[in-house]
Amino acid sequence: MKFVCTQENLNGGLSVVGHLSTKNINLPILNNILMEVKEDYIKLSTTNLEIAITCIVRGKVDKLGKFTVDSKLLADYVALLPRENVEISLVENDFLKVDCKNFHTKVKGIVAEDFPIIPEISKENFIKVNLADLRNALSQTAFAISSSETRQELSGVLFKLDGVNLVLAATDSYRLAEKKITINESTIKEPRKILVPSKTIQELLRILNAQKEVNEKSELVIYVSENQILFTFDLIELVSRVIEAQFPEYEQIIPTSFKTTTFVDKAELAKIIKTSALFAKTGIFDVNLDFVQKTNGLLVSSSNAQTGESMAELDVEFTGEDNKISLNYRYLLDGLNNISADVVEISMIDNNKPLLVKPRDSKDYVYIVMPIRQ
Repeated sequence: MKFVCTQENLNGGLSVVGHLSTKNINLPILNNILMEVKEDYIKLSTTNLEIAITCIVRGKVDKLGKFTVDSKLLADYVALLPRENVEISLVENDFLKVDCKNFHTKVKGIVAEDFPIIPEISKENFIKVNLADLRNALSQTAFAISSSETRQELSGVLFKLDGVNLVLAATDSYRLAEKKITINESTIKEPRKILVPSKTIQELLRILNAQKEVNEKSELVIYVSENQILFTFDLIELVSRVIEAQFPEYEQIIPTSFKTTTFVDKAELAKIIKTSALFAKTGIFDVNLDFVQKTNGLLVSSSNAQTGESMAELDVEFTGEDNKISLNYRYLLDGLNNISADVVEISMIDNNKPLLVKPRDSKDYVYIVMPIRQ
């Protein structure tokens, strides 16, 4: 095998796929990146047996072939090369030779035949969505995934397809985030639910956030099969297994009518919560929210026998009756930090029901936080 490409192209491709490879004592080839030189392009691939990422790199092909080398070593080396053409060739059958201007090196590798087969998904069942919309939706939901591995059904983001909308939802049973985006095109006519693992979401977000050439019309295609999902855009593909567990039927816990609704400046509320959080009880992380109709105010307070107490009031637009609730301030701040609007709507029924937070006048994003039982 032999090819020539620019350092920028090769470095970009390695940065996309290289992050996935992990140190594996029992299967050392999982540390490696597979380089396949085709007729008119170079294909880079890595896998951890649950997720696989491939990226096409453009270059001048001189000789076909394939080989694997240590992913981190090659990526670190190429990143330090000058922005010139890089020539890569296989020599002595087990070394990858890398030449760039006055830099010359050989990297020992493993034959490609030992590399795990990357699964192929049928391209029949797919949806197309706006890439930026999906990236934002993932950011606004993924933070609510459970960090515990004991409940598999909470360890990913739910993708709900109905032919018109893609709804993403995540929960750890203490809070829940749901985001709806429009499907541009779909061959999937029946409603479908797919639970995508947290690690897959993290990898997808990492790659999407690194994409510089994303415009308003950039699309991402999602292909689905019975137990796998494939995300593809530009020259990148990410395929993953799906979680075979039942995501909670969460829709009924999202309140639809409220006794108290307020509209609050997000930045001011976040600042007040952070000051009260300094006096929250250790391990409980509690702050109290008191909605006062008479003064159109929201009172945020906390107290701790060891450190003291804090209280601050914020003017709000108020509808309904007086109310109060105790919440984990970290969960509340997570929700606020993932809302881009300047004004948020905060609604509640009572201190035994979830608090709802969403951008003002928005029907596409909902975040709910369960109260701390007194």
